[in-house]
Amino acid sequence: MEELWLGAISEYGFPVVVTFYLLYRIEKKLDTLNQSVLQLQQACPLNPNKYQSPTTKLVKDSNG
Repeated sequence: MEELWLGAISEYGFPVVVTFYLLYRIEKKLDTLNQSVLQLQQACPLNPNKYQSPTTKLVKDSNG
């Protein structure tokens, strides 16, 4: 395994190898996060009429 890393570093350079390694690790975490968000959407469907942000109320008040 060490030979693989050293070969990649000598061929592509240390910064490139570290970047690809970090991107690979982040990709796994982003996939997990994406699945969690999708599960949350299914568990708590959003009703836009029930939940309004304070900025939406301010826009309605200033126009009417």
